[in-house]
Amino acid sequence: MKTLDPEALRAARTEARRLRERREFRRALVKHACLLLASFGMLYPLLWMVASSFKPESEIFSDPGLWPDQIELRNYGEGWYALRESFTGFFTNSLLIAALSVIGNLMACSLTAYAFARLEFRFKWLWFALMLGTLMLPYHVTLVPQYVLFLSIGWVDTILPLVVPKFLAVDAFFIFLMVQFFRGLPRELDEAARMDGCGPWRIYWRIILPLSTPVLATAAIFSFIWTWDDFLGPLIYLNNITNYTVPLALRAFVDSTGLSAWGQLFAMSTLSLAPVFVFFLFFQRLIIRGVAMSAMKR
Repeated sequence: MKTLDPEALRAARTEARRLRERREFRRALVKHACLLLASFGMLYPLLWMVASSFKPESEIFSDPGLWPDQIELRNYGEGWYALRESFTGFFTNSLLIAALSVIGNLMACSLTAYAFARLEFRFKWLWFALMLGTLMLPYHVTLVPQYVLFLSIGWVDTILPLVVPKFLAVDAFFIFLMVQFFRGLPRELDEAARMDGCGPWRIYWRIILPLSTPVLATAAIFSFIWTWDDFLGPLIYLNNITNYTVPLALRAFVDSTGLSAWGQLFAMSTLSLAPVFVFFLFFQRLIIRGVAMSAMKR
């Protein structure tokens, strides 16, 4: 029987490994090229809007290129004071509503999730199922009854209809997300705390919340982004321009008669993306960690 040369066998293995690495490299190169093309396709409208904010009004739709021939900052200055109120007030209103919504959601939803995940009470699974059922209710179904209620108590044209419900745990998605996370925390922590004399409130405050930073950060970020971008809620409840949020103010740039300040609109739209972009940029790792850890819990 003919024996194989060890050197030739080693060379053949090395060559096979090189061929395999080349195939994997070419496959990865094609995959990343496709991802880059898809990313550019998704980002093109955003890039076009940012580029158009630096163009004169006459070149926005006549010049299809992304890079403007001449960069002008006039749209930003004129757009900031284009309406009866400056955008300082609109940004302040949006930040106030978003901040209160984040605080309300974190407080109310975490308390509700703690009750569902760690406490025992009658009909707990029935109430939990009803809470999950609200996820399947479109917002428009409850819009008219809510408006009638808030109108009867004089809350229309104030920020109260946009903020107060957040303190009543109305966002079932955040409750479900936190319940899944809380269930994964060891029950032995609760038992040890009870042996030391802690009650449910102290366990929630001293043990559960400090261990739940990822899911709380995830809920805070999503709540901030959804509230900041909300258009329908402020459109329904806010009538006075001094109470407008940023999305409502941007809508004021588009005139139904066709006389629209597109350059100023794109400039203010670009500025409106800055808070969301910065917020997401700093906390994106917590979003991924919180969602991943909540999804693995049973």
